Amino acid sequence: MQKSFRQVTRQKQILPETECDEVLEQALRGVLAVNGDDGYPYALPINFYYDKDARTIYFHSGKTGYKVECLSRSDKACFTASDEGVRREGEWWLTIRSVIAFGYVESITDRAVIEQVSRRLSLRFTRDEGYIEEEIAKYLQATLLLAFRIEHLTGKVVREK
Repeated sequence: MQKSFRQVTRQKQILPETECDEVLEQALRGVLAVNGDDGYPYALPINFYYDKDARTIYFHSGKTGYKVECLSRSDKACFTASDEGVRREGEWWLTIRSVIAFGYVESITDRAVIEQVSRRLSLRFTRDEGYIEEEIAKYLQATLLLAFRIEHLTGKVVREK
């Protein structure tokens, strides 16, 4: 079944896909929104690893908790991230690029993939390989790796003036 997603209203602000990829590759954190209890959305900040070739955003989780419960009821989700923005010379406002992705989330069960993605995610925050290997050895069994498969991605640039 072909899905239909809304288009960005302000066409002049649309980011090309290459810039959407840049934002996802550079941002350290984003916000994942899932379907929560009683029709309320549940949005939470997360750190993540973006695999551009697979069009997938990976993040880790404990194996239980509210996020996992929500995803067990509905795998549909929305993810957003933005860059830090820039203040150009002579401007008091920031210019910010942001992306919104729609898709579904699935669990990854392949231990080798969990280990590989956990390492890539960790390297975004530290280059201390000894620390990373120690953490992976300690927590790999308790880690749930989730893959957000992007079905629709849009981005835009906003000048905060």
